[in-house]
Amino acid sequence: MTVRGPAGLPAELSRADRCLVMGVVNVTPDSFSDGGRWFTPAAAVAHGLALLEQGADLLDVGGESTRPGARRVPVDEERERVLPVIRELVRRGATVSVDTTRAQVAREAVEAGALVVNDVSGGLADDAMYEAVAATGAVYVAMHWRGHADVMDGMDRYDDVVDDVRRELAQRVAALRAAGVRDEQVVLDPGLGFAKSGASNWPLLARLPELVADGFPVLVGASRKRFLGHLLAAPDGTPAPPLRRDHATAAISALAAAAGAWCVRVHEVAASVDAVRVAAAWQGVASDERHDDERHDDERHDERQEDA
Repeated sequence: MTVRGPAGLPAELSRADRCLVMGVVNVTPDSFSDGGRWFTPAAAVAHGLALLEQGADLLDVGGESTRPGARRVPVDEERERVLPVIRELVRRGATVSVDTTRAQVAREAVEAGALVVNDVSGGLADDAMYEAVAATGAVYVAMHWRGHADVMDGMDRYDDVVDDVRRELAQRVAALRAAGVRDEQVVLDPGLGFAKSGASNWPLLARLPELVADGFPVLVGASRKRFLGHLLAAPDGTPAPPLRRDHATAAISALAAAAGAWCVRVHEVAASVDAVRVAAAWQGVASDERHDDERHDDERHDERQEDA
């Protein structure tokens, strides 16, 4: 299955030979996954550079936690957290995404050198976001979202989660087009863990090719999320802690890549880099075998025509 990348990224990030790996740089004191280890600008930059050395294709810098129950931070505080980190990482040669739901932060991040705006709200948290994306020309990740972190768990209600997510993402695409955003800028994200607290996540992964078939690059962000903690729970039912979910994350990276995802967003990069390369090799062999079968079928058809 061919992976199509969005326009507006360097050629190496629009590659069709394998799924990309996005490394997470949380410049927050309250992240569920790393507990504020990279909260200072210097620590965040150092962490981002380490992720690049481990094979990350691009870095996603965020200054506001979106973990379940998290409260919002003032916009000026978010700006102060992410902009110095973005500027320095760009200066050091990184391709950077900004993880924000705010149009002002998105605009300033793009001015600082970010090429991607990763908006977990899909534009629903800020009416000015689509205008900002259209004006800047940045690649825009529109995630499926129904509400902020403090209320989203109560919105985990679906008739068919895959059909519902696809329909609601199609509504976001229509709104983006109406605002002047080009299709070539758009990436879709099914929003694992957002208004999907448990079992709702698995059908989205199992039926990921249906979302890929809608024609936009797809970003998958399963890394260290709660549904993996529940899957890997101890015998007494205690969920596995975030750092114990990395092996499962890498497994999802391989499966998502094989299903046609454009990119996976992960905290622990090295294992997912290996995973997407395995998926690419697997797909390449399968594709070669299909082409061989088709060629042999054509040859047999020609022989039959000659015999006739």
